[in-house]
Amino acid sequence: MSKIKNNQSIWSTRIKKNNSSLFQKVGNSIDIDKRLYNEDIKASIVHVEMLFKQKIISFKIKNKIVYGLNKIQKEITNKKFEFNKKYEDIHMNIEKRLFQIIGEDAGYVHTARSRNDQVITDFKIWIKNSTYDINDNISKIIRSTIKLAEKNIETIMPGFTHLKNAQVISFAHYLMSYVEMFNRDKKRFFNNLDNLNENPLGVAALAGTSFNIDRNFTSKKLGFQRPTNNSIDTVSDRDFVLDFLFAASLCAMHISRIAEELIIWNSDGFNLIKLSDKVVTGSSIMPQKKNPDLLEYLRGKSGTIYGNLFSMLTILKGLPLSYFKDLQDDKEILFKSYDNLNNCLKIFDEILKNFSPNKNKMLELANSGYTTATDLADYLVQNHSMSFRKAYQKTAAVVNYAEKKKKKLNELSIEELKKIEPKLKDDVLKVFNLKNSINSKKSYGGTSFDNIKKMIMKYKKEK
Repeated sequence: MSKIKNNQSIWSTRIKKNNSSLFQKVGNSIDIDKRLYNEDIKASIVHVEMLFKQKIISFKIKNKIVYGLNKIQKEITNKKFEFNKKYEDIHMNIEKRLFQIIGEDAGYVHTARSRNDQVITDFKIWIKNSTYDINDNISKIIRSTIKLAEKNIETIMPGFTHLKNAQVISFAHYLMSYVEMFNRDKKRFFNNLDNLNENPLGVAALAGTSFNIDRNFTSKKLGFQRPTNNSIDTVSDRDFVLDFLFAASLCAMHISRIAEELIIWNSDGFNLIKLSDKVVTGSSIMPQKKNPDLLEYLRGKSGTIYGNLFSMLTILKGLPLSYFKDLQDDKEILFKSYDNLNNCLKIFDEILKNFSPNKNKMLELANSGYTTATDLADYLVQNHSMSFRKAYQKTAAVVNYAEKKKKKLNELSIEELKKIEPKLKDDVLKVFNLKNSINSKKSYGGTSFDNIKKMIMKYKKEK
């Protein structure tokens, strides 16, 4: 192929007229998919090694192609490679440069493959590597959360239902609830690897190829467990993209939930936590303000990540088999979610290291709202052979009395309690002690200090 022809698009023999400038603008994706260059070069090298092994190309041609591809990789890494929008995407940019380096023999690189299987192979390898990156950053959050929990096992706060004081808990127990969520996120991303471990390379455009290729060889060399089973499904499949976007959406949702709570707790109305100056901003007009902008950023980004999932679902919902240009958007959509989520994980880890609980305020709030009422009901069941419903009614009467007298439950005397239930003895007063309340919740997964210590040790061993 001459130098002039090499500067033309690959279909210039068939398509005689140049595309309009507008079509060229919307048709190229090099600004998006150039981040796949490592994966593209790796897959191409393995592909030509397989072609040589199967005696489809010669040893000399294989070596020339591998030499050229390694040279291109160095050029891109050293920022000496010119990405040309005229050549549409990373795959053709690399192939065109290969022609410039080794000449006509570059034409053998595309033997027995299509851009359809090429791009999916590159994309799957990239997502696999990125899944490990995401999980590494989730692990950092889990470690930071556990470290904070370890310092706050005996920090007492109210647990909320309907954002109303419900029962007394340890702040560490609250923090460990998010460890559970982030661990599920890690498992979700990890589970996605199974579908990502099917090798698309070799299915070509949609029907497979007549060349005697070895897909098991390329699967092993590229780190896949097995080749895909159906060529049509392979080139049209983007389930693995949806899997990643769904996992990213749930992880973003968990970050958003805790961000929302910390925003509320940082407000002057609650004042349960204090944010370091490292993670707040000021106001342009109100000198006194310290705003939780980073937390608000995290809460807002969940919407962007959700939107990417819905965008991909919408693209696929009415798409016939097999490949269509619509699918080109998959990389931009996923890259955006990956970048946003990774950024959010790093920001949240920074926040975890730069906020502290207002322990006195937490204790004060835990002492209000009759948070030990359920403890009294449980005591009546355990010590006076009452059904829980009867105990519930007796406790409600005690709460009504305390509310009328403007007293907390721990401020009631035994004489006052006996007016409602004569069987009560002095030992009932201990159920109103907040620490006793927490430590009584010793069922597996409960908030007792011993439970929390065991759970922290469990996760520290696993990490």
